[in-house]
Amino acid sequence: MDSCNTESKKMKVSTELSEFDAIFEELVENLTKEGLQDKEIKDAFTWFKEVLIYNVPHGKKNRGISVVTSFKHLVPDASEDDIKIARVMGWCVELLQGFFLVADDIMDNSLTRRGQPCWYKKEGVGMIAINDSYFLESCIYKLIKRYAASKPYYVHLLELFLETTLQTVIGQCMDLITVPVEGKLDLSKFDMERYSTIVKWKTAFYSFYLPVAIAMYMSGITDEVVLAKAKEILLEMGHFFQVQDDYLDCYGDPEVIGKIGTDIQDCKCGWLVVRALEVASEEQKDKLKEYYGKWDDEAVQKVKNIYKELKVESLYLQFEEESYTKITHMINTLDVKLPKSIFHDFVNKIYKRQK
Repeated sequence: MDSCNTESKKMKVSTELSEFDAIFEELVENLTKEGLQDKEIKDAFTWFKEVLIYNVPHGKKNRGISVVTSFKHLVPDASEDDIKIARVMGWCVELLQGFFLVADDIMDNSLTRRGQPCWYKKEGVGMIAINDSYFLESCIYKLIKRYAASKPYYVHLLELFLETTLQTVIGQCMDLITVPVEGKLDLSKFDMERYSTIVKWKTAFYSFYLPVAIAMYMSGITDEVVLAKAKEILLEMGHFFQVQDDYLDCYGDPEVIGKIGTDIQDCKCGWLVVRALEVASEEQKDKLKEYYGKWDDEAVQKVKNIYKELKVESLYLQFEEESYTKITHMINTLDVKLPKSIFHDFVNKIYKRQK
């Protein structure tokens, strides 16, 4: 890709990020103003305002911005009013992300998120965070109604968010029940089929299909065949993305990725351990069974040493190239009337990412 084009794309993304960020304050006001003016529930909405500000706007916002960029690809001459609605829907995706992360961090006993303590770890919060996650979810539907109730795609968006939430909850359940109960580690459950199922349902639907599907519905696309073709590519990207996440959890710089990786301690059915088990000797498998899933620095290091012996990092780099090639081929051979640039934008954002 030529350097001029690269710089131009970076500038466009930067400009859109600024426009996207600019409406967040308005959305917070819309979500909290009435409650703050009601003496009976003012204290709750004072709290909820902090929930929004702490948990929603500090991520990379790739999911939310992808709603806007995808919509612009589909409707190049869109009005400013429609682009604003796309931005609001993008923030709805970010709210969904915030909802999942607040709950997920509690379930995973995580320590940091986006470079700061997880919400439930913040002083004075604790398990109140469970209720706060429900609030973040409810905000989605309040904003969709406020900004899109009169639009022909209103019901499509409601159904899409509800369906995506259920899909992600199913994926989270698959993830959690794969983790051993009371320390009884059963590595026979850790295989690539189970891993791919967890990734598809827990991550790929909401992170990749949801933003593009919102844009497609907003642009008037309701054809199930077209939606299915888009979904096929986007779910493949979601798989690629989650494998990258698993790699960064182990090998990424916490200062860059914004969190301390705990997949080994949490006994996650992640790509690294699944791939390691595929190539490990019986002796190495026994060692993984002994040390994986322990909140002990020495045990974590022993797992990482086994990964090094098995050259898991090299296996990941090989996967990354093969996956990128496969996705690019799927995009280039797409046989329905959709701008390929939507998908190229997505895959180029995540290829070789460091956070």
